[in-house]
Amino acid sequence: MKLKICGLTKPDQIQELIDLKTDFLGFIFYEKSPRYVLDHLSLNEISGINHAGKVGVFVNETVENIAAVAEDAALNYIQLHGDEDENYITELRSKLNSEIKIIKVIRIGNQTTEELQKTINHQPSAINFILFDTDSKVFGGTGKTFEWQILNSIEITKPYFLSGGISLENISQLSTINHPPFSLDINSKFETEPGVKDLQKIKQFYEKL
Repeated sequence: MKLKICGLTKPDQIQELIDLKTDFLGFIFYEKSPRYVLDHLSLNEISGINHAGKVGVFVNETVENIAAVAEDAALNYIQLHGDEDENYITELRSKLNSEIKIIKVIRIGNQTTEELQKTINHQPSAINFILFDTDSKVFGGTGKTFEWQILNSIEITKPYFLSGGISLENISQLSTINHPPFSLDINSKFETEPGVKDLQKIKQFYEKL
């Protein structure tokens, strides 16, 4: 199982995570986020990070801006965390380098199993991965889990990332998911403050994995 660590802002911590062989490094390009990366790092600095799993997280951003940031920051993955529809994703795919992969977030709240299945079934072919996260008005970073058991009642047609409140305390419950995630995505449960990671906790998480 792979691991994505999101909301990175500190160069020294990023290097430590690279040394730990972290699979995906998540950078948030959403200005309303307390982990907005451009308050801490320039696009050129992100471009200079030597890693093949750099993920740019965007929320209802324009296609043109995403394409420009992806090029300037040398991103490998684009994570769409807003309300982007099929037309939007198709247009974005046409403007991105073909090697850049797209992750589409599906936010899980009070919808029924049937509603969730319908959402999954209607994902455009242009996406490469799904990411399941807890629904929230702030688009992620809630530190709250959704009911993982719902994943056992649906057919998941793409490899998926699991996000939302994953912690040292609940990692053992991952074994209850019949169709394991391609990657876990951790963030707020492994911080001392927004954007500042608790590397000791992350190392303990690796040991548990």
